[in-house]
Amino acid sequence: MMDASKYRVGYFPVDAKYNKWVEKDHIEKPPVWCSVDMRDGNQSLVIPMSLEEKLEYYNTLLAVGFKEIEVGFPAASETEYEFLRTLIDQNRIPEDVTVQVLTQCREHIIRKTFDACKGAPSAIIHFYNSVSVTQREQVFKKSKEEIKQIAVEGAKLVKKLAAEYEGNFRFEYSPESFTGTEPEYALEVCNAVLDVLEPSEENNVIINLPVTVEMSSPHVYASQVEYMSENLKYREHITLSVHPHNDRGTGVADTELALLAGADRVEGTLFGNGERTGNVDIITLAMNMYSHGVDPKLDFSNMNALVETYERCTRMHVYERAPYAGALVFAAFSGSHQHAIAKGMKYRSKNNLHEWNVPYIPIDPKDIGRTYDADVIRVNSQSGKGGIGYLLEQTFGYNLPPKMREHFSYICKEVSDHQHKELKPDEVLEIFTSQYLNLDSGIKIADFDFERENDAVKINITFRKDGKETELEAEGNGTLSAINNALCAFTGEQYTLQVFTQHSMQGQGSRSVAASYIGLERADGTLFWGAGTDTDVVKASTNALLSAFQNMTKGGVQ
Repeated sequence: MMDASKYRVGYFPVDAKYNKWVEKDHIEKPPVWCSVDMRDGNQSLVIPMSLEEKLEYYNTLLAVGFKEIEVGFPAASETEYEFLRTLIDQNRIPEDVTVQVLTQCREHIIRKTFDACKGAPSAIIHFYNSVSVTQREQVFKKSKEEIKQIAVEGAKLVKKLAAEYEGNFRFEYSPESFTGTEPEYALEVCNAVLDVLEPSEENNVIINLPVTVEMSSPHVYASQVEYMSENLKYREHITLSVHPHNDRGTGVADTELALLAGADRVEGTLFGNGERTGNVDIITLAMNMYSHGVDPKLDFSNMNALVETYERCTRMHVYERAPYAGALVFAAFSGSHQHAIAKGMKYRSKNNLHEWNVPYIPIDPKDIGRTYDADVIRVNSQSGKGGIGYLLEQTFGYNLPPKMREHFSYICKEVSDHQHKELKPDEVLEIFTSQYLNLDSGIKIADFDFERENDAVKINITFRKDGKETELEAEGNGTLSAINNALCAFTGEQYTLQVFTQHSMQGQGSRSVAASYIGLERADGTLFWGAGTDTDVVKASTNALLSAFQNMTKGGVQ
């Protein structure tokens, strides 16, 4: 039995005047991005990454475009220490990249951290201590003043050691468990730290406000960030950073509203990896900005490769419906959705549009290395004629007439339903080919010639069946009509050529291939379909005719 009475809010709202962020409707520029995959993400893994895996993952982060990367907690383990030393000793840190290391406000840990960072071309020393009510009362059993003093002493030591050690150092301070801390007390602690570090134009300091555990709705956190932004000392020389986790499932909202509220920097991970429910997902944040026309300054143009590297190195799985990156996030199985997407894509092509605005698809999948055939139009028993037809057209070049498209969609849906699986594009093509295309009716057209007389076409045609040839004469209002009338006479079958369409499609090399589609109607109104292809237009149409005839007379699809 669940009992909500044991819970109460653990956060501390600020004055209602700190709500100017609500006047903004979107983020206008990207923040400074700091990946904490190598630290926060890695420490949450069941099996932490090996040195080799960390190096590969680090190179991936560089390729994406991160300029600040928290590489670990070098005082925590030999692997962490060795990884940082490898980066420094092997000159693996580009000139425009800064590595970040985490340390508690404890003297021996800070000293070991500086040992690990010796010689780094650019490093951020990120020190922290927990300041929340719960931590003060239950863990440290210390007063507010005593907790503040821990932060101040940590600041004094990092400042002292930075002057003693070789390297280019910046400072970052985090009041851990900020979301469970009285905002005025968090401000007091941060300002005390800043008084020690003395931020200036040459000495920019990062103040980081962690959502160590999500405790409130995002708007509460946004107002807390705005409060800190407006009341921190040395504000013009401070980079205000946020570090949200996702315990309530609103890490992205926390971050986006915090950026509206004055935050300058975001610490997060790829795919939201991290402690418990994870850190905020930088991919979602960046791509959300991208969808509003804001360049996030991170490159996710090869999302599939990024997913593959992430899953292999972390042994984690990217959820199929993870925003932007999941295998199914662009997929449309519903017939109505597929129909709308197909129309939207054709509208876009017809009008030569640059701006993206397609129903049901928030960004162009091609921007992140996905494809329309494999990722957007997906075929199963729920799919409709629009999507299946669009897939066949865009992927393989076959533009079926509307009624044939509908007919074909029912066949595909039946196959998918019977086999209880999704149909891949090649399987859709296989169904089309086997059911309609260039079918063997047992009847061959051995030869024909024709002449036009006014509006009529007279034809002399030879049919071959079972090794026997029969020569006939017929006429019609066109070549195909004449051939069809001859076929009727030859077979004795009664039907009407109801539908005929054709188009050109690209064949092998520079050769153009004609594709034809024919619907034959029995007296009862039943339509039978066939398709034909050939480099010769007339042969393509006769192939379609004979294919439709085969389906009509031999119990094919109808």
